[in-house]
Order: sequence, then C-alpha cells, then structure tokens
Amino acid sequence: MKIAIPLHQEVLSMHFGHCEKFALIEVNEQSKEILSKNYHQPPPHEPGLLPRWLGELGVNLIIAGGMGSRAQELFASNNIAVLVGAQGISPDELVNAYLDSTLKTGENCCDH
Repeated sequence: MKIAIPLHQEVLSMHFGHCEKFALIEVNEQSKEILSKNYHQPPPHEPGLLPRWLGELGVNLIIAGGMGSRAQELFASNNIAVLVGAQGISPDELVNAYLDSTLKTGENCCDH
C-alpha cells in the first residue's frame, strides 16, 4: 500500500491543494511497517490534476488535514481512499498511527 501525505514545512499541510510537497510512503499493512519514503514536488495546482498524478504514482490512500468535497470525489473515482481531519504532525507519525488504528481525525478544515 502507498500512502500520500501533503506537507508544509515537513508536517501535514492543512490545505491539501497548496502543499509544498508530498511524502509517498509505502507500507506493509500486515507487518505494520514503513518500507520506503520518497518526496515528490506536486505539479502546478490545476483542478483534477492531482488525482491523476497521484494515481500514476501508485497511491492508494491520502491522509489529509483538509480537502474539498469535489477533490474527494475525484480521488474516489481514481480508486484512491481519502482520510481528512488529521492534525499537522510528521508523515511517519501519521502513517504509524494509521497502521496502529490510532489515527485521530477531526473535522475537515476545508469547506469547498
């Protein structure tokens, strides 16, 4: 499984579409371990582009702080699951919490 996390200053970006970079973290769900982590610069912000781009990179899940409903629909149509409402901590902490089923999510901080 590959998880994408939008980053701003090395922690979770609260606004998905305007992050500085993405951490792409490959995990083994059975052993609950991180296998690899890479960083990618996103393409220029353009509606509908990120779902295709992340899909081409093999992403299965996005952990986000906030994301608009239209973007969530586009990811779903590209078979990419989305978790919103996560808090601004490091990518490794987010992924480990997800794998341990302790990831806390609150309200989606994006309302468009």
